[in-house]
Amino acid sequence: MMYLWFVIAGAFAGVCAGLFGVGGGLIIVPALVWILGAYAFPAEIIPHVSVGTALATIIITSISSFTAHNKAGNVRWEVFKNLTYGLVIGSLFGAWVATLIHGQYLQGLIGVFAIAMSIQMFMKKAEENIKPLPSPVSQSVAGGVIGMASAIFGIGGGSLNVPYLTHAGLPIKQAVGTSAACGLPIAIAGALGFIIFGQSHVAGMSEPVKGLIGFVHLPAFVAISAASFITAKLGAKIAHKMPAATLKKAFACLLIVVGCQLLYSSMV
Repeated sequence: MMYLWFVIAGAFAGVCAGLFGVGGGLIIVPALVWILGAYAFPAEIIPHVSVGTALATIIITSISSFTAHNKAGNVRWEVFKNLTYGLVIGSLFGAWVATLIHGQYLQGLIGVFAIAMSIQMFMKKAEENIKPLPSPVSQSVAGGVIGMASAIFGIGGGSLNVPYLTHAGLPIKQAVGTSAACGLPIAIAGALGFIIFGQSHVAGMSEPVKGLIGFVHLPAFVAISAASFITAKLGAKIAHKMPAATLKKAFACLLIVVGCQLLYSSMV
C-alpha cells in the first residue's frame, strides 16, 4: 500500500511540476513526510529523507517538464546557463546545511517558506513585468541563493525561480519553462549532497532502514519518478493554455495549502 501512495503522490506532483514549473518538490516533500510517518519510519530522519528523495525525483520530473515547455518555445536557455553556475554550488552547500538542522525544525522551516512565497505571489501584480534582464553575474549570484534554499527545502527551485524570473523581466510562461529546466541542476547537485552528507547519519542509526542510500529512499524515488515523468507533460500542456494571472493565483494557492500543512504537522 505504501508504494501505491508513492505512485499517487508522484502523479500529482508531475502535473504540478509541468503546470507551475516547481519540480514537484512542494508536493513530494509533504507527501513523503505523511507517508513515511504513517508507515513507522524513524521520525528523526523523515524530513531529511523526504527532502533528499524529493530532490532525486525532480531529476526525472524536470526532464519531462522542461522538454514539454521547450517544444512550446518557453525555455530561455541563455538565462538557464547563467543561473546554473550558482544553482549547482548553492545546492551542494544547501544540502550540507540541511543535514545539520533538526528534522522537526526543518519541516517547520519548509512550511514557513512555502507560506511566505504564496503571500509574495498574491501581493505581486498580475500583469507581466517585461524589462531587460539583470547581468549574467547577477543571475549567477541569484542562482546560488536559489540553489541553496532549494536544496534545504527539497524543491526544484520553481517557488523562487518563477518569482525571480518574472521580477527580472521574463513573461510568466517563459519564467515557468525556464524554471522547469533549472530544476535539473538543482536536483542533481542537491540529491548528491543528501546522499553524501546523509551517509554518516544513516550508518550511525541503531537499526538500519532498508532502501536508503544516504538520505534518499530508493523505492520511493523509483515509484514517484515513474508516475511524475508521465504526468508532467500533461501539466505543461495545461500551463500553455492558462492565462498568466490565473497561473500565478493557482500557484500561490498551492503554496499556501502545502505550507500550512507542513507547519501544522511540525508542531503536533
